[in-house]
Amino acid sequence: MRDQAQPARGRLPAVSAVAEVGRFTSTAGHAAFGVGRFAVGAVGDLLHGSLPGPADVAHEVRRTFEHLGPTYVKLGQLIASSPGVFGPVMAGEFESLLDRVRPADFAELRAIVVDELGAPPEEVFATFDETPIASASIAQVHTATLHTGEEVVVKIQRPGIAERLAPDVAILERVAGLLEVSEYGRMLSARHVVEDFADGLDAELDFRNEAATMAEWFACLQPGPFGDRVRVPHVYDEFTTQRVMTMERIYATRIDDVAAVRAAGHDGEALCRNLLLSLLDSAFHGGLFHGDLHAGNVMVDDDGKLVLIDFGIVGRFDARTRRILRQLVVDLIVKQDYDSAGRAIFLLGAVHNPGSTARGAEDLKKVTVPLSTTELGSMSYTDLGRQLAAVAKAHDARLPRELVLVGKQLLYVEKYMKLLAPRWKAISDREIYGYMAGILKEAERDRRARNA
Repeated sequence: MRDQAQPARGRLPAVSAVAEVGRFTSTAGHAAFGVGRFAVGAVGDLLHGSLPGPADVAHEVRRTFEHLGPTYVKLGQLIASSPGVFGPVMAGEFESLLDRVRPADFAELRAIVVDELGAPPEEVFATFDETPIASASIAQVHTATLHTGEEVVVKIQRPGIAERLAPDVAILERVAGLLEVSEYGRMLSARHVVEDFADGLDAELDFRNEAATMAEWFACLQPGPFGDRVRVPHVYDEFTTQRVMTMERIYATRIDDVAAVRAAGHDGEALCRNLLLSLLDSAFHGGLFHGDLHAGNVMVDDDGKLVLIDFGIVGRFDARTRRILRQLVVDLIVKQDYDSAGRAIFLLGAVHNPGSTARGAEDLKKVTVPLSTTELGSMSYTDLGRQLAAVAKAHDARLPRELVLVGKQLLYVEKYMKLLAPRWKAISDREIYGYMAGILKEAERDRRARNA
């Protein structure tokens, strides 16, 4: 886990009280305008004899998030990738925010390339397409060709993005403090979630961090059995700076494009298995995992390999935490030893009111047992959230911040499972079971070492 003392954010500027108040007023104004638009549309529908439905609500919420700017677009990406939590209508509406945000003015982007690479894009590259192939909250992506002939994509940071993000982050930090008044907010460690969100945004503003992290993540998987099932783009360091990153162009299909994935002959269960195993192995053994697995960042190449991009947000576990997590997974899923699992959660610092061991074990059992028997297609993650909130209230539990980030990735994986392999039970899968057996052996080895 991260140390308690967080490093100062180097790229998000400090925000004055005047700027924060101004942004709050603007945010409230956009929200009110969105409500007004919806009300006018609802009146029009009523006059024509129809009622506004969930799709109308979702459309207006998405429009409002897009008008509010990059911070809310980032939050919208979580909604898009989590239909099990937010519902399929809302999630579907927000999918456009994954990589189809309104592009920035190219003249401003051209100036950034000149500042960063010393020449305009038409000179730096043999060819350069001014029309982006993807446009997201922090940056947009253009295709190009190097003078040596390689096809590449060029990721260019949006102009003035740091100044736009900073006031929103300040507001979210205040809101998070208010949320921790509730049991659910304390369980999720709302302030820590926002702190990590802000730290992630700050790191994303320097593409050199992303390039280094991407190489580190890929390297940490190579000693294991899953390294040949995933790939990341090669980064051209000579054309990569704080605000511009140049990478190998990979032709691939988004993992949530079910029709295209199936038409290419790819096995949906195998893709979900490989994504889950690479996430678990990078977290449990490498100590570094991708922290933003939304559908715009996970693709499938022609050979059926997973292609992961955009490593601006990652999570890290130190060696001690990895040992505790391995034991926790074994206790919950393999051994179903809920007393031991409760002690592991306590060691993670997540429980502030442990109460009786027997009661804590029984509460964990009620929540986790259904996970091994319910098909993902019929599982209600809203109900699961309510159960977790009840357990959190009883024991004053606050999930460590990196565990919340892992949970977010599992929501993403859950979406792809529902799309590509709705009847697949991960815990019954032979390879997943074999991996868990390996984790069990490591956990037992760790336990013997502690008791020696």
